[in-house]
Amino acid sequence: MQITCPHCGFNKKVDPEQLPAGASQVNCPKCKQSFLLSTTDTEPQEQTIDNDPQPGVHSSQFPVQGEIDALPKAGFWMRLVATMIDAFIVFVLQFLLGSLLALAGGAAAGHQGAVVNIAVLVQLFSFAVSIAYYVIFTGYCGQTPGKMALRIKVIRRDGSSLSYGRAAFREIPAKFISGIIFGIGYLMVAFDEQKQGLHDRMADTYVIKL
Repeated sequence: MQITCPHCGFNKKVDPEQLPAGASQVNCPKCKQSFLLSTTDTEPQEQTIDNDPQPGVHSSQFPVQGEIDALPKAGFWMRLVATMIDAFIVFVLQFLLGSLLALAGGAAAGHQGAVVNIAVLVQLFSFAVSIAYYVIFTGYCGQTPGKMALRIKVIRRDGSSLSYGRAAFREIPAKFISGIIFGIGYLMVAFDEQKQGLHDRMADTYVIKL
């Protein structure tokens, strides 16, 4: 059985008997990204592509949409716990880094106006830390530390990983809209069939269980 990573193209022949029973995901040893295991990958990638009768049709080594939709999704409470873990981590980072910035600015400040400016700067810096935390982690691996702890991950609806641009769209404007409508965008997770919040629908993402 030949398994090919859809992210970096790395492929390796594996004895099907060595795979754990019920295994559905594989971690690539080269790029460290996870992807769905397709049991139909019995031939090399080149041969599958050459025999593809219709250009533009995905080969069998890529998961079809039905397989993605069938993956177990993270529910409202699981995602809430992950969010609380992330919020605590962000608070600690904001407090520590903001305090250092305030101390450094306060030592250089010589008048009342400078102190006010430093306070505004600390607030802006704290906001930037929060945004960077969520965008960088989500864009890099689809998991913030809170999601890692709960073993859940953000992916695109086609099963691929998020780009930093899509992660930024999901975490900033899409979540802002989910929250500004009295949090209804977040509550949608509890009632949606695929456990998607409004921000997930806007960014075309799922949050799956690993």
